[in-house]
Amino acid sequence: MLKKFVTEDNLKWWVLFTVIVGTFLGRLDQTIVNLALPKIISDFGITVSSAGWIATAYILANAVFVPVWGKLGDVYGQKRIYIIGFSLFIFGSILAGIAWSLSSMIVFRVIQAIAGSADYPTAMAIIAYTFKPGKERAQALGLWSSSFAAASVFGPLLGGPLIDNFGWRSVFLINLPIGILGLLLAMVFVREGGRRFKEHSFDWWGAITLGAALSSFVLVLDKGLEWGWLSSNSMLAYFATLIFGIIFIKIEQGHDDAIVDLKFFKNRIFVNVLANNFLVFMTMMGSVFLIPIFAQTYLGYDATQTGMLFIPMAFMMVLAAPFGGSLTGKVQPRWVIMASTLVAGIGLYMFSSPDPRSSALAIIVPLGVMAFGMGFGMAQRTNIIASAVPQNEIGAASSVLALARNIAGAFGIAVFGTILQNVTNSKVLEIGRNSLINSHKLVDFQIGTSLIILKAQVAAYDRVFIIAGIMAIIGAFGAYWIKVEKVSTETVHVE
Repeated sequence: MLKKFVTEDNLKWWVLFTVIVGTFLGRLDQTIVNLALPKIISDFGITVSSAGWIATAYILANAVFVPVWGKLGDVYGQKRIYIIGFSLFIFGSILAGIAWSLSSMIVFRVIQAIAGSADYPTAMAIIAYTFKPGKERAQALGLWSSSFAAASVFGPLLGGPLIDNFGWRSVFLINLPIGILGLLLAMVFVREGGRRFKEHSFDWWGAITLGAALSSFVLVLDKGLEWGWLSSNSMLAYFATLIFGIIFIKIEQGHDDAIVDLKFFKNRIFVNVLANNFLVFMTMMGSVFLIPIFAQTYLGYDATQTGMLFIPMAFMMVLAAPFGGSLTGKVQPRWVIMASTLVAGIGLYMFSSPDPRSSALAIIVPLGVMAFGMGFGMAQRTNIIASAVPQNEIGAASSVLALARNIAGAFGIAVFGTILQNVTNSKVLEIGRNSLINSHKLVDFQIGTSLIILKAQVAAYDRVFIIAGIMAIIGAFGAYWIKVEKVSTETVHVE
């Protein structure tokens, strides 16, 4: 029935809509589940610390399997792998919706994460095969990228009513009808491309050692602040990351069809875009995750009000992404990426000097500036990556880009979380030494102490956003080395 509305001219836009549905659903799930954790904790009778492993397990599995899916798509076909991943995601969602204990929930969330990690590399490759290189592809990638921002906003907005009216299981079971729609769209509209069978076996040893290295690294990033960065657990994780990382590189150097083609890292354009992307996502995700905490802790907002603050951010991202794509062929990509990163850095810097008496605009305006900056550079970055590698390796290359973003986010949260804690501790001592509580009453002493801690915490937020903004602005000038000689409708030539 759907096919009667489809022509050769509009088929590619149906394909784009199809992968946007899949990407939106996957990102929506990541944001919406966090709202359900308090109810899950209550139902399962577990501690907050134990519940943290629900998120940690998802992060680990998602990071580990992104490059695996990317390579499988290049070898066996992007459409086939996309449909397999989507089907497995729906299955994992149903299981999570009927989970009966913490252990079962962790297992089912891992299944969801493994399946969800197939979306980014296969969807990006499908778009690259469907749209002509150059401006058309960049605009499509820009529209697709905007679904990330939309999902991050709609997650809290949809999650609250679902949980309040139908219970926490509904946030998983809602994936079933939407997922079936996305699956049918993929079967009808997506065409196979870039399929290349190999006589030799898949690089399983490379996948295993990469997974072990990434698991250790992401685990210590997620738990390091809780464990202590120099604790025995952290040191063991560092050691495992180093050993498995070395073994992985040795395996890849001798494999005919490596899961991560190390030749990518000899491509200067690829490396420079990857570095810029890492820095942008590290500063953005590492600092912006603190904003909901600040809004609810110091401004007195509830979860729904906090979610509303992020609606303008999504709007600016959706507005900026296609705008950035439209600049392809008109402005050199490095200038677009430089301007994008600079604007995002300015937005982050605007968060400095936070005040518990601030209005909502003090959060909305900087978020909007940062999101617009992020948005109009995103299509350029993904388009360059897709155009700077052979077409039959787009899935693997995009999986490396996705992996860099995941690691950058985890790394940023770890870094800025540590900065926040350390600055708070030092500021408490500094402010305490220079403060005098002119009373002997216990209640006055308690009030004075709480005010000292409050002032120290607010000062720590100030430091975090100053550092994040400066780092992003410095990274903007690093985009100068992303030198693309020409962007045409056929290919990208790099210097």
